[in-house]
Amino acid sequence: MTTPAVRGRRNRQKQTRRRRLPMRYLLPSVFLVALLAMLMLRGYVHSEILADHRVRPPAPTDRVPDAILDGGPVIDARSATGPAKSLRIPDHRIVLTFDDGPDPVWTPRVLDALKKYHAHGVFFVTGTMASRYPDLVRRMVEEGHEVGLHTFDHPDLSYQSHARIDWELSQNQLALAGAAGIRTSLFRPPYSSFADAMDNKSWPVTQYIGSRGYLTVVNNTDSEDWKRPGVPAIIEQATPKGGKGAVILMHDSGGNRSQTVAALGEFLPRMQQRGYTFTDLTTALGAPSAHTPVTGFALWKGKAFVFAVDLSENLTDVLVAGLAVVGVLVLVRFALMLLLSFLHARKVRGREFGWGAAFARPVSVLVPAYNERECIANTVRSLVASDHPIEIIVIDDGSTDGTADIVEAMRLPNVRVVRQRNAGKPAALNNGIAHARYDIVVMMDGDTVFEPATVRELVQPFADPGVGAVAGNAKVGNRDSLIGSWQHIEYVMGFNLDRRMYDMLHCMPTIPGAVGAFRRDALDRIGGMSEDTLAEDTDVTMALHRDGWRVVYAENARAWTEAPETVQQLWSQRYRWSYGTMQAIWKHRRAVVERGPSGRFGRVGLPFVSLFMVVAPLLAPLIDVFLLYGLVFGPTAKTVGAWFGVLMVQAVCAAYAFRLDRERLTHLLSLPLQQILYRQLMYVVLLQSWITALTGGRLRWQKLRRTGAVEAPGSMPSQRRNTQDRRPVA
Repeated sequence: MTTPAVRGRRNRQKQTRRRRLPMRYLLPSVFLVALLAMLMLRGYVHSEILADHRVRPPAPTDRVPDAILDGGPVIDARSATGPAKSLRIPDHRIVLTFDDGPDPVWTPRVLDALKKYHAHGVFFVTGTMASRYPDLVRRMVEEGHEVGLHTFDHPDLSYQSHARIDWELSQNQLALAGAAGIRTSLFRPPYSSFADAMDNKSWPVTQYIGSRGYLTVVNNTDSEDWKRPGVPAIIEQATPKGGKGAVILMHDSGGNRSQTVAALGEFLPRMQQRGYTFTDLTTALGAPSAHTPVTGFALWKGKAFVFAVDLSENLTDVLVAGLAVVGVLVLVRFALMLLLSFLHARKVRGREFGWGAAFARPVSVLVPAYNERECIANTVRSLVASDHPIEIIVIDDGSTDGTADIVEAMRLPNVRVVRQRNAGKPAALNNGIAHARYDIVVMMDGDTVFEPATVRELVQPFADPGVGAVAGNAKVGNRDSLIGSWQHIEYVMGFNLDRRMYDMLHCMPTIPGAVGAFRRDALDRIGGMSEDTLAEDTDVTMALHRDGWRVVYAENARAWTEAPETVQQLWSQRYRWSYGTMQAIWKHRRAVVERGPSGRFGRVGLPFVSLFMVVAPLLAPLIDVFLLYGLVFGPTAKTVGAWFGVLMVQAVCAAYAFRLDRERLTHLLSLPLQQILYRQLMYVVLLQSWITALTGGRLRWQKLRRTGAVEAPGSMPSQRRNTQDRRPVA
């Protein structure tokens, strides 16, 4: 019967878990949300979202006042009571107007030409360009030019609602405020032409724009530079007839404007010699300046917007560079994996290959166990079925579930139980080494089962006196679930194919805790199993390399381990692995500058481990980030094609790895889903490990709950327990 005190304690524990759980995801989630926001902003200012590129054909003009159709290029519809006014530019005055900028290449050249001839004009800028190149907007204002609005992302306003028009104007003004600290009262509609082109669709828009306090500026002289007809043609089209004043349309963005810049170099001095003055619009009309300064919150809001745009632009550049890096790393890694794995398989499977005389001496098998009640019987029975002479030492690390009692009750030959207070896996292994009788020790996990030939295959390389340790071939036993299938792919493709590659490069980074063998002399020389990191298997392997020992891979030494069956368990395990690997890399960092075997491992092994086990997995999700970005904003077909190209390269490597390990290819059907979901989980785990490492956090050991359902082919049959006795997987 559960007492109130016990129920209260459980409730407090649940509340504590609920409070702590979000912290695990908080920083990675904040980072991902910020990244998504920056990418959305980048798409926003590049007119890749919310943009409307429709252009309406001409409409009837019967509702447009004749005074507007026959009038000048400036329309003042600001009066709420009187009719709209049409304004003309005085004779021998030219208002040069430039649309669609600023452009980082052509706008500076246009400004240089105007400055050279002391001319002024009006730049109708879009919000997307002004927010990306604020320095150019500031230069326009500082050099005496006027700036007008050309909407935020250049839609045809005759298609838009009043709310959308207001949004275009306000966002355009926001960009101006952030770039130059001003507001403007000048506006030019996208796709506008002469006043006589005003029709029944565009005239209501002009009236509404006027009601918002803007002068609408069209043009009465089109240089047609957008056609790129050549410099002489641009000059001819831009020249006013009969000395009349003109608002001339030109462009400083939207493509190659070299002809426009060249035409200005001839047009400006020629027209000045004819008595023309190049001025801004309000000066030509004798009106107050179109610019008013922005202060207070509106100014800071604009600056914050421009800063965020700049940040998103730079971040995108960094992400593109990161994508290039990860692309190179992925291709290099896959190429090396395929080539070196092929060479490894050909070498170890060749008729002439051998480690020396068959290694038949007895060995000690160490099984550290902490609360492995569900698994320990299967583990020990699989060892008893071994075809190599062994002693089995089960080190009970302070279990509270009767693990040691289960082993002792089995009364199997050559099986000893060593009990100790709970001190952790490295301490348990060191205790087991101290009790071992033989000079070769095999280490395994308490949830792992061996095949009868596993130990024999694992110890054969010790016939070579230079071999200090051997990595076995760990297999996922519970691979029938989706998450188990993903880990199965990872074990076969990632871990085992990697180990073949590292074996050929003589820089094996990790002896798996599930199946590995060590020479006792080698362990004694490096001080045994260290407690300095959470990845003691990686730590000890790196230490052996630095001490001059060879570490090799035995592909036929198969061990079947119980992989995590829930996301929670997988998170805990991989978090520990990732953080422990970073700890081990940091611990052995001095190997990079050392000489001899240590230096060779430091300059070959550590960079490989850092790039392929830390940097590449951290950057790999960029492939999926840009897949989503491309699907939403970019060229969809090319994006999908590139992503499937990467997937095909991975599929080829995976298929080859499965063939080497003689595994069925049916599990590869889940590979695409693994790349989409599983990779993101591993990324977040690795990101959290980075955060833990950078903040100096400590990570405790996580104990996974087991089912004991994994068996090895050919091992001694287990005695089935009642299914009701099996503890559920948390």
